[in-house]
Amino acid sequence: MGIESDTTTVHLAVYDTLADWETGHATAWLARAGFTIRTVGPVAEQPVTTLAGVRIVPDLALADLRPEDSALLILPGAEKYDEGDDLAPFTAKARAFLDAGVPVAAICGATAGLAKEGLLDERPHTSAVSFYLAATGYKGGDHYVEADAVRDGDLITAGPTEPVAFAREIFARLGAYEGKRDAWYRLFHDSDPAAFEELNA
Repeated sequence: MGIESDTTTVHLAVYDTLADWETGHATAWLARAGFTIRTVGPVAEQPVTTLAGVRIVPDLALADLRPEDSALLILPGAEKYDEGDDLAPFTAKARAFLDAGVPVAAICGATAGLAKEGLLDERPHTSAVSFYLAATGYKGGDHYVEADAVRDGDLITAGPTEPVAFAREIFARLGAYEGKRDAWYRLFHDSDPAAFEELNA
């Protein structure tokens, strides 16, 4: 049984080595759809630095994030997921969100974090490549799907080259851009000029 959660605030996890390109489509277009985007870091107001060298000052500390205050937790990829367990508190928080019936979206290295946490053992999912997740020693290999992005109930996963498909599945889970998601995807993924008119009709 899910909790009653805030349906307008989306939380974006931020940490050192965050892959800048992976969540921009999702967060920018969710903001345009009326959602509030708040950043969550290891420590509130202590800057983190992305792979591009961009400094981000988190709005909120991870310890203070509650599922009932959120519509969605987005976990971007980061080199730190492959370097040790520094980001394990973020995947533990993802478990708390999923247990509460609040969705989680993870891309690239964050999928390896979820695999280490055991969250992909029984759920359909994807990532960069299957052997990337297999290297974590997780037990979910039989549930790996070769797809641009996978949405299984409250969990969304994608590989690092699919930020547009990742955003599409997030929009679908949150009910954003109903009737226009296909046009949005065709515009930003396929550069289909006809989709621009559909999206803005």
